[in-house]
Amino acid sequence: MASSAISSSCRDSGEVSSQISLKSVREALIRLEDSIVFSLIERARHPYNAPAYDRLYLKSSGSSLAELFVKEAEHLHAKAGRYENPEEVPFFPEDLPSPLVPSYNYPQVLHPAGASVNITKTIWNMYFNELLPLFTAEGDDGNYASTLASDLVCLQAISRRIHYGKFVAEVKFRDAPLDYSSAINNKDKDALMKMLTFERVEEMVKRRVEKKAMIFGQEVTIEDKEDDNVDCKVNPSVVSRLYGDWIIPLTKLVEVDYLLRRLE
Repeated sequence: MASSAISSSCRDSGEVSSQISLKSVREALIRLEDSIVFSLIERARHPYNAPAYDRLYLKSSGSSLAELFVKEAEHLHAKAGRYENPEEVPFFPEDLPSPLVPSYNYPQVLHPAGASVNITKTIWNMYFNELLPLFTAEGDDGNYASTLASDLVCLQAISRRIHYGKFVAEVKFRDAPLDYSSAINNKDKDALMKMLTFERVEEMVKRRVEKKAMIFGQEVTIEDKEDDNVDCKVNPSVVSRLYGDWIIPLTKLVEVDYLLRRLE
């Protein structure tokens, strides 16, 4: 799991939430890039494995194997206290069990009204319907449990990155509360989106994750030679598209939704 923006500097006390900074959030987002790239590489080991996502495959359940797998995994994670962490957002929040472990005193960084922003349904649909076919080969190797375990890691890493938009929005609001308050009071989503958009930074992020996919996805040998035609385990352009078409826009959507609740 990637390091948290609040884990190292803010968890010793519930009174240090003001220590979170844009720098610490950015560092957390950059580390999450690594998690996302590596999770995609691991998932690409298996072909698409369509039966795992077909609701007709398990004739009596009415759900796909993927849905059942993630639900059961989240139940276990909830018992271990995963969703007590404000950085974690479940895909199936309904009827999650209470933690079996003592409560941890996480810093109250987020504004309570905005902390509940959750777009996991959008992320779920994007991952399975649009992203997954882009980087997996056609075919069925029957390894559905391993496949879905990799899917879960991908989903959690992508969701964590997108929902970090709440922390980004909080820091940006604290840096310029008067500027954001005007747009918030007017419910002006377009103005907020414009304030949150930095195209130069977005292009830099897309180039960086593309390069990471190229470097992390190479076969490493001890031979000292360079090959311009390196085969990568995940096409770097797909990772760049993941950020450009989905992660960055959805993160900004989370930021806007959070800010609209920031003054409540």
